[in-house]
Amino acid sequence: MPLPRLGHPNLGLGVGLRTVHFPHLLEHRPQVDWFEIISENFMDSKGRPRYVLDQLADRYPIVMHGVSMSIGSTDPLNFDYLRNLKSLADAVRAEWISDHVCWTGVAGRNTHDLLPIPYNEASLNHVVERIRIVQDLLERPLVLENPSSYVTFTSSTMPEWEFIARMANDADCGLLIDVNNTYVSSVNHDFDPIEYLNAIPVERVVQFHLAGHTNLGTHLIDTHDGHVVDPVWKLYRHAHQLTGGVSTLLEWDARIPPFPIVHAEVLKARDYMSATLAGRNAQRVENLSEEVSLDHPAMASAVPHPASYVFAEVE
Repeated sequence: MPLPRLGHPNLGLGVGLRTVHFPHLLEHRPQVDWFEIISENFMDSKGRPRYVLDQLADRYPIVMHGVSMSIGSTDPLNFDYLRNLKSLADAVRAEWISDHVCWTGVAGRNTHDLLPIPYNEASLNHVVERIRIVQDLLERPLVLENPSSYVTFTSSTMPEWEFIARMANDADCGLLIDVNNTYVSSVNHDFDPIEYLNAIPVERVVQFHLAGHTNLGTHLIDTHDGHVVDPVWKLYRHAHQLTGGVSTLLEWDARIPPFPIVHAEVLKARDYMSATLAGRNAQRVENLSEEVSLDHPAMASAVPHPASYVFAEVE
């Protein structure tokens, strides 16, 4: 059993809470491990969305995922927003609060998009300082996600994975690794997603995201409008191997199918968890083979060969 990260447990396999599924959830109360909400959809709501959330929070663990903290912006932090965020977290007993390593607006205007930041020492120091302030106000570790990206900055002096790793360690915060975003960005910017994951401090990874994306030939777009593709599942298997397993969530935000289809999609992760277990067994066999000669007649048929468990990297 993996140890909790930053005091956060492994919640299992969850799905994003979306309004189109409210009737199904209230009627059937499905066997879901946990739900993640978009924080801004519930912070100022006192109507049906909040009623449904309160009903579900009595039965399921809830995680809050925001899109407007704008941790990378040069605008001052919005303390009214942060206090409302904390109030909602207290009300629904949120397991943790997450957002993105990005900026969403400037001069008080919200673009409602997750915009990239340059990866250099100045932006790193800026983001780390803001994370510390936010964590002090929220009175809990903040969990931050790597966004998908489509442009790079000439002012960047380090790769994204180095920035993310240093940020998490310097700010003492948690990480939400979006495996689909990692793959999307790796294709768009021509880097190795395995190298990316290997550089992340696994002890700070609290959660994974999975989602579908759209392939436009020249680039990928993180659209959350379909099934998870095979290369992302393979990358998830590697991420699972690195961490030993953390809370995993499926996002599906456009062309949303009925809830059972969404839930079935995240449950596919079990197959890749099983592959991780097989890989661990193979490693134990390999360690054993270093101590005991497999050429010995008594051992030749007793120990399975580990080659059948070799991990296939993302194509």
